[in-house]
Amino acid sequence: MTGLVLLCISSCDAMSFFRKTLFPTVCRGTEQTSLNVVVFCLFGRKRDSALQKSCRSYPRQRQMVAKMMGVHSIEGGFTPEECDEIVIAKTVAPAREALLVGQNRDHNLRRSDLVWLDEVDGMGWVMDRLIDVVRKSNRDRFDFDLQEFAESPQIATYETTEGGHFKWHSDIGDGPVARKRKLTLVAQLSKPGTYDGGDLEVMPGAHIVGASRAQGCVTIFPSFHLHRVTPVTKGTRHSLTVWAHGPAFR
Repeated sequence: MTGLVLLCISSCDAMSFFRKTLFPTVCRGTEQTSLNVVVFCLFGRKRDSALQKSCRSYPRQRQMVAKMMGVHSIEGGFTPEECDEIVIAKTVAPAREALLVGQNRDHNLRRSDLVWLDEVDGMGWVMDRLIDVVRKSNRDRFDFDLQEFAESPQIATYETTEGGHFKWHSDIGDGPVARKRKLTLVAQLSKPGTYDGGDLEVMPGAHIVGASRAQGCVTIFPSFHLHRVTPVTKGTRHSLTVWAHGPAFR
């Protein structure tokens, strides 16, 4: 878990708050002691008395870091009627098998079909909504350096007949675009009672957070978090995913 915190903080995305109040020199790589304090405060065990004392000295900072590293949910990001409209509209566009980074195929790791929203007519309003959600979430929770949406949103379909799933993975890849992913947004398009399994689970630390299954709920988290979609065992799950991009984490 330490690596995740180091990744986030050393990117200097961690707001002016890090640079000015807690880590005045962390972005230059010289404030290792303070960095260790935050790592301990978030994920450490109570066995180092010196770190425990330091951790108590930074209650506000610990709270803010935990907030930034967490999983954020917006209930009602889309109405049920809007979700149904998206699912119906995507049926007229060509579906492609979902692949892994590098256009590799491995059904043991991922099995679903994708439709790119840019190829669906009349869906411009969806992107407008996603932009609003990102703007508000980033302002209230993450404060990352975001600059663009460099990839089209994708509508994923997980079928029982194909054993639809996506094993643990991070959304940050080696490609010129994938390495700039900063925030991941997943909107739940299906009604929760229409399928079994298919849970979106995110691992922001040493624990697993299950995303809401409520139709229209949007789940947002840093793109470096490990996450998965468990196998769908009954019915069909539809979801909408988009990434917000900015300077790559360092």
